[in-house]
Amino acid sequence: MTMWVFGYGSLLWNPGFEVDAQQVGVMHGYARSFCMRSIHHRGTSEHPGLVLALDETKDARCKGVALRVKAGAEPETLAYLRERELISSAYLEKNLDVHLSSGEVIKAVTYVIDPDHVQYCHLDLEEQAQVIARAVGDRGPNTDYLHNTAGHLVELGIEDGDLNWLSARVKALCS
Repeated sequence: MTMWVFGYGSLLWNPGFEVDAQQVGVMHGYARSFCMRSIHHRGTSEHPGLVLALDETKDARCKGVALRVKAGAEPETLAYLRERELISSAYLEKNLDVHLSSGEVIKAVTYVIDPDHVQYCHLDLEEQAQVIARAVGDRGPNTDYLHNTAGHLVELGIEDGDLNWLSARVKALCS
């Protein structure tokens, strides 16, 4: 059976597994948001950063990329993703519908925020920029995560006004 993974953040530029094909797609009912405090990859317990998550929101839609896993690599890919994405249990793993640009609807492994988890947060854009500008975790500066994601969305032709604003604001804060 074909395995798809929905990328909306770092999976866009660092999937970490062999991708057989990819296609832009839309997931309904979820919004891309810096609503998860990062205490591992892009921050620490003492100085959390922020990472993107899909926040369940009525009438929202998130445009991202469906990544088809190379045939035969499904078990190790799923194990890898669980180790990477479920590090603190703030994400929930779900198989959700993605509407591909080809018109096809597929099920994709997707990591969404658990709104009851302690790492879940809602900050306004300026607060997000202030956190991202100074946070660093074991995978590097939070700024790298933001700029890589925003840049790849632009390359893919995916408009995300909030990420574009955040990227420009964080660059200004860091200069």
